[in-house]
Amino acid sequence: MTQLIIPPLLLLVLVLLAASLLRILREYERAVVFQLGRFWRVKGPGLVILIPGIQQMVRIDLRVVTLDVPSQDVISRDNVTLKVNAVLYFKVIDPERAVIQVEHYLAATSQLAQTTLRAVLGKHTLDEMLSERERLNLDLQKILDSQTDAWGIKVTNVEIKHVDLNDSMIRAIARQAEAERERRAKVIHAEGELQASEKLAQAAQVLAREPQALQLRYLETLTVIAADKNSTIVFPLPLDIVGPLLDVLRKRAPPAA
Repeated sequence: MTQLIIPPLLLLVLVLLAASLLRILREYERAVVFQLGRFWRVKGPGLVILIPGIQQMVRIDLRVVTLDVPSQDVISRDNVTLKVNAVLYFKVIDPERAVIQVEHYLAATSQLAQTTLRAVLGKHTLDEMLSERERLNLDLQKILDSQTDAWGIKVTNVEIKHVDLNDSMIRAIARQAEAERERRAKVIHAEGELQASEKLAQAAQVLAREPQALQLRYLETLTVIAADKNSTIVFPLPLDIVGPLLDVLRKRAPPAA
């Protein structure tokens, strides 16, 4: 029986030919295939067969990409200079457009995110950047998503990471916060004084209508003072209590000679 002997050179050529014909794509990968320079189709995942010299492919990853946006110098609407950086999450949803419509979609998305970050934050004040970060993240995400849609890219989320201020601005914000706390304390104290004065005015009106209530109030005051264990108590009596006693004494006194 004759055995088929393949020369080593021919075996090497067959291996190289098979390597150029076959491609294996993972579940999260797609191949944008070009035939004689023109777009043919998107293939994958799994085994992809290409015709050497006629077909070429570009491998695209469909997973979410985390892109760190470098710190950008931003001048806020109230003329405060600060540095802001962010993180961007996006993914390719249309491999064909991601290859044909833009060159190096990763670099293009990064540059677009940097310019958009400066433009959007420059329209807001420093207080808005510090206190309304969630709303600003949503605005950035909507703007970037609308601009990258033509590239077949979906921006899923944008998060502002750090807002860096210089030392003088940090001290100014600390003084502003302290002044705000003092203002609130004074307002609360003034509101308490107002409520107390209203209650005292109501109590005075009740006591003016009911003299007996005024006498009970005097007696209650005596009880409170006596609880302090004072040795001597000097307490003025109202005239409506002393007056009847003086009248009785005048009646009992003998007439003058």
